[in-house]
Amino acid sequence: MAASLRSPPPVPAALRRSRAVVRASSSPPSSSSSAVSSSSSPKARFVARRSESVSVQQLARPLAEYMSLPASQYSVLDAERIERVDDSTFRCYVYRFRFFALEVCPVLLVRVDEEPNGCCIRLLSCKLEGSPLVEAQNDKFSASMVNRVFCNSALQDSNLKQLTSDTTIEVAIDIPFPFRAIPVNAIESSGRQVLEQLLRVMLPRFLNQLVKDYQAWASGDSSRKPLGTGEI
Repeated sequence: MAASLRSPPPVPAALRRSRAVVRASSSPPSSSSSAVSSSSSPKARFVARRSESVSVQQLARPLAEYMSLPASQYSVLDAERIERVDDSTFRCYVYRFRFFALEVCPVLLVRVDEEPNGCCIRLLSCKLEGSPLVEAQNDKFSASMVNRVFCNSALQDSNLKQLTSDTTIEVAIDIPFPFRAIPVNAIESSGRQVLEQLLRVMLPRFLNQLVKDYQAWASGDSSRKPLGTGEI
């Protein structure tokens, strides 16, 4: 009985050190270290804003009535680039563009909310299509877009209205490794120019399609047939 209560012999110091090394090497990395490594990627932010307006000759059916139509009655305008998902949600295939050496085609999912004298188009999600390097960025960026479309009845000529599209786009992205040698401000400047060029091309075209659709609707054509052809 006395032998069973006797303290165990001391563990040699060398063995204690070796056990400590084994425990340290087998322990999993802490979550804080992985968070630091993921947040250490350099980031770039692009913002572009643009407002475009076009004068519209009001026909027998008022432009304000056209702009107050529920989203479920909207034409998709361009069947080559826009498809309806449900009454108020649309998928839009943006024109391909080049960013440095990469060719990118964004696919947008947007929701249309009705507002007084018009609507607000908000980005729900964005997917990038292109090369494997481009598509690898899909979980490494965020984007937002708001496009307010409205008609202005404040013009003196009661038969002439103004249709406006006011758009803001913002993108934040982890800079891909092959581009990290480029200064961040140069990447941001290039990204901003790309977004601004897209808005310069797309907004006038969008408004032109909207005017044509209004004219078709005002003339009694309720088919809501898309008028666009997918061309710039």
